[in-house]
Amino acid sequence: MKRLDIATQSGTLLTGVLFPSTGTDTVVIAITGVHGNFHSNPFYYNIGHTLSASGIDFIYAQTRDAFGEDEIVNTITGQKESIGSFNEDFTKAEEDIAAYVDYAYHAGYKNIILAAHSLGVNKAIYYLSRNNDARIAKFIFLSPANIKHLTSVVTQEQRQLVLKFREQGMGQEMLPFPLLGWLPCVADTAYQWLYTDILDNVHVEADQDFSQVEKIEHTGALIIGTYDRFTYGDPSGFLRNINDHMQFAHDNELIFIERTGHTYQGKEQELAESILGLVLNWHNESFAKEPGRAVHRIQG
Repeated sequence: MKRLDIATQSGTLLTGVLFPSTGTDTVVIAITGVHGNFHSNPFYYNIGHTLSASGIDFIYAQTRDAFGEDEIVNTITGQKESIGSFNEDFTKAEEDIAAYVDYAYHAGYKNIILAAHSLGVNKAIYYLSRNNDARIAKFIFLSPANIKHLTSVVTQEQRQLVLKFREQGMGQEMLPFPLLGWLPCVADTAYQWLYTDILDNVHVEADQDFSQVEKIEHTGALIIGTYDRFTYGDPSGFLRNINDHMQFAHDNELIFIERTGHTYQGKEQELAESILGLVLNWHNESFAKEPGRAVHRIQG
């Protein structure tokens, strides 16, 4: 494994890890979700070792909310900067992902697959809806985050306090309660979770706002565990609903990992082998991206 220090356009330093193979032109970049670090999501090790052993590079790509709080030195200003889930600005997701794709492109990879997990999927959707990035061959979406479900635990009193902090010019002050029951954060970050649609782009209900999903021109695969508890009891329906709103839904593959939840506990290797199978199949198809191409679809 090799540590990667990836600077964004604004100088924020992100930390990733490369699982290298030998002489490959294909890489899978996995965008992490909130607190989606190695400690909380050990399945990244399985994916990295499985892909690299089969001749495919893998980049574990931490974004700015991989930990609660971290201190970095901005590569442009030279100043210390605190980043983390506590003060995340969702609009920065675009430059975070762009930084990793830029790195892979300049490193010479011909086939770049953009993978993501949990809130990382919402970020990848945001990115792809705003950038028809021809450098990206395919996507892999693992367990998209249902933000409405996550924020449903926030009380009305807590919501009003978030608004009050912002009205009083205290948007960058820490709230006196953890958002979602586990996320200490500043009021501005809480406001984005609660009141914006920046990353609130996937839903259980078919008639909600899927405008970001509908703009995506790439194809790929969507994966979920059949016990994922953030889907109101219907992981399969949740995933199918997202795919049904995509431009080229019939070109995408849906994979359901049986008897596991949001972080694939107990099924980490099965997940890794499913991803490997996808990438090898796409490689055999020469990473064709044209709409309408028939793709084998795994039904659950």
